[in-house]
Amino acid sequence: MPRLALIVMIGWIWMTGCNRQGSSGDAISLKPVTLPGGQQVMAEVMLRTEDMMRGMMYRSSLAPDRGLLFVHGRPGKYTYWMHNVRVPLDIIWMDSGRRIVEMSLNTPPCLEQDPVKCPQYGGKEDARFVLELAGGMAAKYGLAVGQIVSF
Repeated sequence: MPRLALIVMIGWIWMTGCNRQGSSGDAISLKPVTLPGGQQVMAEVMLRTEDMMRGMMYRSSLAPDRGLLFVHGRPGKYTYWMHNVRVPLDIIWMDSGRRIVEMSLNTPPCLEQDPVKCPQYGGKEDARFVLELAGGMAAKYGLAVGQIVSF
């Protein structure tokens, strides 16, 4: 019996380790995003409202070659905020054609207890996609309004 239990436990560990899990228990979908200069980052794709609302909240870091890609159902003027975000982020808004229409660089975390006191960023241009990168990476990659991002 101990041998069977060991086999079952190894199988369970292997199966649960195959998919990276988000805090909601769903497998995280990673998508390569190619920037205008040819650099590539792997982005977690955020499709569900609850995932979009959580975003980078409570995370202590974002690797230089990683990002979060928010996919909105339709174009709109989407504002983002940094409540409970612990690290500065570059926030890049893109239209339906994946053209950069707006950027907020080195957006500072908001550690206010009252979320109403946290400023909102963006939302001046119609966008369908929003890419969050670690603060400073947009400048490193040479990103600018008008450029096209591929994914």
